[in-house]
Amino acid sequence: MSISRKYAQKGQRALEILVRLKRLYPDATCTLNYETTVQLLVATILSAQCTDERVNQVTPALFARFPDAPALANADPEELETLVRSTGFYRNKAKNIRAACQMIVDRFHGQVPKLMEDLLQLPGVARKTANVVLAHGYGINMGVTVDTHVKRLSQRLGLTDKSDPLRIEQELMHLVPQPDWENWSIRLIYHGRAVCTARNPACDRCELADLCPAATVDMPKASRSYRRPQIPGPVQA
Repeated sequence: MSISRKYAQKGQRALEILVRLKRLYPDATCTLNYETTVQLLVATILSAQCTDERVNQVTPALFARFPDAPALANADPEELETLVRSTGFYRNKAKNIRAACQMIVDRFHGQVPKLMEDLLQLPGVARKTANVVLAHGYGINMGVTVDTHVKRLSQRLGLTDKSDPLRIEQELMHLVPQPDWENWSIRLIYHGRAVCTARNPACDRCELADLCPAATVDMPKASRSYRRPQIPGPVQA
């Protein structure tokens, strides 16, 4: 089989996976709590190596004390560290939050920028964080958010054999239509939490098993009935 034909088949499989994910998780959205784009940026920075659930426990007190970019930029470092301590790597996160908010104040008039290249200049912001902020803060799909769930499931589903998040993102951007880039990410994350977990994936009740080269069961498509999985609380990304 030619490379182009294999790629076309992979694209068709990705589209079928997306259709099923939309049916399984019709209301899937970002699970971080925030009121402004600055707060979304900060919450996403805090979510690195931490659960969304834990971040959501921290941010109410954080944003009550420092609600916007100027306040966060001028926050006392020790107080900020104390507020975000339970999210892990708190010194580095607090440093990046202060520096990013200072740049937002100095260069972007207190508003989180809408351009990928500008976001990537902010301390502590890589493409994963930038994609989340653009998609959920501004409704702009500039890329595919690749966290550990998206990486694991995309590999298991045979859509990529890459390990570098940037290369995985580039492959997925060619397989999934741009309007659905964030749909793809957020729904794979839900499925990774609910069914296709890292250690014990529930292949016997997975609605994608017949499309998945890594599945440990053989479930004919004709025998499937779509049912929405029970979604557990956020787990570590």
